[in-house]
Amino acid sequence: MNVTDFDFQLPDELIASEPTAKRTDSRLLTLGWDRTPVAHKKFTDIEDLLEPGDLLIFNNTKVIPARLHGQKASGGKVEVMIERLINERTALAFIRSNKSVKLGTELFLANGEISVTVKDRRDNLFIIEFASADILAQLDAHGEIPLPPYMKREAADADKERYQTVYAKEAGAVAAPTAGLHFDDELLAKLANKGIEQAFVTLHVGAGTFLPVKVDDVKDHVMHSEWLRVPQETVDAIQACKARGGKVIAVGTTSVRSLETAAQSGGLKAFEGETNIFIYPGFTFNVIDGLLTNFHLPQSTLIMLVSAMAGKDRILSAYNEAVKEQYRFFSYGDAMFIHPERQS
Repeated sequence: MNVTDFDFQLPDELIASEPTAKRTDSRLLTLGWDRTPVAHKKFTDIEDLLEPGDLLIFNNTKVIPARLHGQKASGGKVEVMIERLINERTALAFIRSNKSVKLGTELFLANGEISVTVKDRRDNLFIIEFASADILAQLDAHGEIPLPPYMKREAADADKERYQTVYAKEAGAVAAPTAGLHFDDELLAKLANKGIEQAFVTLHVGAGTFLPVKVDDVKDHVMHSEWLRVPQETVDAIQACKARGGKVIAVGTTSVRSLETAAQSGGLKAFEGETNIFIYPGFTFNVIDGLLTNFHLPQSTLIMLVSAMAGKDRILSAYNEAVKEQYRFFSYGDAMFIHPERQS
């Protein structure tokens, strides 16, 4: 199975660089897990596609202002992109500079408000130590929201709110779990009133989610590692949903990867730790019954994941239909619902 098998043609004008006026204004393409044909709907129609007793699983990670600009002591410009917080003074980061950064180099960021030292290297990432404790407070004061590179613009003030889910709680992601961006408080309340339950996992999305797959054979790809937590209360909610005949619907690929990681040792269990699970066609899903997700990049691990659910040919056909119908793609784009079969 080659990476190029997951390619499709996407006009640049369909890449959404700005959010819709309202979160729920997006469109929704639906595709059944079985042979159900594609249908075109509004995102708010999700209320009619779910049934009382179903369970939505959300990723409640919170995007941090992870991008910092500054310079070396020598005066050379640098850009630091935090990948992961290790503790209150240390982080893993990508560093962009005209010349490679040596260990021991001191960086002065945010017009000198933040000082960090490059302590070590881990593959293509650097371990940096902040001179002052409480990295999150410093990032909140001086960092920028790290918009995905395909938006081709700088972050604006509006992105601080819109590139964040309304239920974001646990700070640590450098990219949003974008399927959740379509929900507002009003829609969540309507779903709850209908008897559709909600539970949460936490997976801190890393910048590695945007890195291209650099191998030819899908099986040769090694996923970047991310930290996640599946709490016992979410495990209990899933087990109760299954027992009553409801369907477990993951909101976003990060929710899928969290739940399927927690089920890898045999049966779903509470889990906290690292995951580099790679889901592609041939994978057997143990937990989820359906998936609400955005449209993903060509040849990416995420389009491979959705292809594992509905089949590569059906997904690519649906993507080509979305292109034909002028859907908006990627983080600020429209959504797809791969919905489960229902027992009559």
